[in-house]
Amino acid sequence: MARRFKKDVPAFFDYKDVKVLQRFVDAYGQIEPASKTGLNARQQRQLAIAVKRARHLAMLPFVAAG
Repeated sequence: MARRFKKDVPAFFDYKDVKVLQRFVDAYGQIEPASKTGLNARQQRQLAIAVKRARHLAMLPFVAAG
C-alpha cells in the first residue's frame, strides 16, 4: 500500500464517519501504522481515538468477520 497524500486526509477524524475510518483499517480490523497511512503523530493519535470510539459504539467491528 502506497503512502497517502495529505489531500486525502481529513482535517479532523470523526468517529461517526465510518467510510473514512475504514480506509485506515486493514482487512483484519487493525489500524494501519503511520508508515502506511502517511499521517503524522498527532493525526495518527486522532485516528486511533476515532476508531476506538466507533468500535465501542458498534459502528466498526473489533475483528474481521470470518
